[in-house]
Amino acid sequence: MQGADLIATILKKEGTEFLAVYPAQPMVDAAAKAGIRPIICRQERVGMAIADGFSRITNGKRIGVFAMQQGPGSENSFPGAAQAFSDNTPIMLLPGGEPQEKEFISPNFSPYDNYAHVTKWRAKFNMVERIPELMRRGFYHLRTGKGGPVLLETPRNIWTTEYPGELEYTPATGNKTAPDSVEVTRIAKVLLAAERPMIHAGQGCLYAEAWDELQEIAELLQAPVSTTLPGKSAFPEDHPLALGASAVSHTKQNAYFMSVADVIFAIGTSLTRTTYGIAVPDSPTIIHSTNDSSDINKDYQSDLSLVGDAKLVLQSLIEEIKHQTEGIGHKATRDVAPEVLRLRQEWLADWMPQLESDEVPINQYRIIHDLYDNVDPANTIVTHDAGSPRDQVVPMWKCVAPRTYLGWGKSTQLGFGLGAIMGAKLAEPDKLCINIMGDAAIGMVGMDIETAARNKIGILTIVFNNQIMAIEKTHQPYTAEKMDSLAHTGDYAKVAEGLGAHSEVVTMPDEFVGALERAVKKTKTGQPALLDCKVKAGFDFSKYQGTGY
Repeated sequence: MQGADLIATILKKEGTEFLAVYPAQPMVDAAAKAGIRPIICRQERVGMAIADGFSRITNGKRIGVFAMQQGPGSENSFPGAAQAFSDNTPIMLLPGGEPQEKEFISPNFSPYDNYAHVTKWRAKFNMVERIPELMRRGFYHLRTGKGGPVLLETPRNIWTTEYPGELEYTPATGNKTAPDSVEVTRIAKVLLAAERPMIHAGQGCLYAEAWDELQEIAELLQAPVSTTLPGKSAFPEDHPLALGASAVSHTKQNAYFMSVADVIFAIGTSLTRTTYGIAVPDSPTIIHSTNDSSDINKDYQSDLSLVGDAKLVLQSLIEEIKHQTEGIGHKATRDVAPEVLRLRQEWLADWMPQLESDEVPINQYRIIHDLYDNVDPANTIVTHDAGSPRDQVVPMWKCVAPRTYLGWGKSTQLGFGLGAIMGAKLAEPDKLCINIMGDAAIGMVGMDIETAARNKIGILTIVFNNQIMAIEKTHQPYTAEKMDSLAHTGDYAKVAEGLGAHSEVVTMPDEFVGALERAVKKTKTGQPALLDCKVKAGFDFSKYQGTGY
C-alpha cells in the first residue's frame, strides 16, 4: 500500500473514528477507504478545534486527529495547535510537507520546524518504512504524561511511495506514573494538620477520571474544592463542598476560601499563572501534584509536591489518610459545608436580580439562568467562547457530572468554541451540545456552521448579540459612543439559515425558552441550530476579592 493508505490503516488500528480535514489532502480518500469518516471543515482552525473538543470529552481515550495540506494549510492550522498546546490537549496532527527534494529551501513552510514550540512531540516521515514506527511513538506520547499535540509531517513524495511487505502493527499503550510513597506520607500529615485546607483541582483529574477519588478525599478532609477553568466538572458543583470554577469570573465562596486557606492542595493542574484564572495566593502552604515535573515550581513555589497520575495520587493519599486516622479523616471534627452554603446563598442572592431580569435588550444572565433550568445538565455539554460569554457563563453554570463542560483558557482565541462543541457532539452524539458565543466570535468562524449542517452534527449555538465586542468596548471609544453608526451589524439567524441550520431571533426575555425548545428538537434530527439573542451592551462579571464579606 502507499504511504497515505498506510497512515490511514494505522489510524484505524489505533481506534480513530473520524478525520477532521481540509482538502486537498491525500488523507481524505485514504481515510474513507480505511473506514474512517472524513469531516471536511471550512477552515483549518475550526477543524483543529473539532479534534481538540473530541479528545477532551473522551479524556484522551479516543484521540482526535486533524490532517491539513502542505504550505498554507499548515500555516492556517497553527493557532489550533497553539490552543491545544496551551490547554494540554492530546491531538494527532498530520500535515503535508514539501517533497524531500525541496527541503531546506526558503520560504517553503516546514510544519516540523515551525510547530516546534506548540507540540509535545513531532517527527517527519523521511522513509515510508518508518511510518509504523513513528506513528506508534506518536500515539505513545499522546497517551502518556501531560497531554499536548503530536505532529507527524508527511513529505509529498511519501504519500504515494509504496510500502514494502505486509503491515505488522500493534497499537500503542501509554504509561501512568505513581507517586513517591514517602512524599505521600508527609503530605497526608500536612493535610490532616491543616486548619483550613482547600483543594484546587485541574483538568488532570478529568483526564485521569479521578472524580470519585476527588470527592472522597474532599469529604475525608472536609476540604472545599475549587476547580480550574479547564478542570470545571471534575467535582460536582451541587456537592456541599463545591466552590465552583476559578476564572476571570468566579464565585464569592471560591474567592473567600482561596483567601483564608492555610494549605492549598493543587491536584491535576499545572498551576500556571494566567490572566484567565483566579490567582492562587502565595502565603499558604502549597502542595502541588501534577503528572509533569516541569510544572513543579514553575510559577508558584511549592512547599511539597507529588508527580503522578491524578487518580493514582489521590488513591495513595486516601489510603494514607485513612491509615493515619483509622478511616475517619476530619469528618468527625470539622464541618465546612454550612459555611460554603452560607456564602453560596449570599452570592446567588446578589445575582438573582440579573438572573431573573426582564430588561430589554435581554440580560445575558437571564439567558444562562433560563437555559440551565430548561435542559438536563447531566446530559448536556456546554462550552463558551472567549471574552464576555466565558466570564458570564463560568460561575453560573452548575456542572453535576464529569465532562459536561468544556472550559478552556490559557489561550483564548475567539471562535474556538464552535469547533470544540462539534468535536464534543461527535464524541457524545446522544448529549445536547451547546456553544455560547458573542457576535465578535461568530464573525471569525461562523461559516463553519455549514460544516455542522453538512455532516449532520446537531449542535446548538447561542449568540449573545449586542452588536459590539462588549469586553473590548472600553478600547473602542468611537464604537462605544456611536453605536448606531458603527455597531457590528449582521443578521446571524439568516446567515445560519443560509448555511443549513435551524435559526431564530430572540428579542424578548420570555421568548427564549420557547425558541430553545424548538432548537433542541431540531438538533435531535442532526440539524444544527442557532439562536440569535439580542442582548444588552453592558456586561458584569462575578468578581470577589479578599475576605471582607
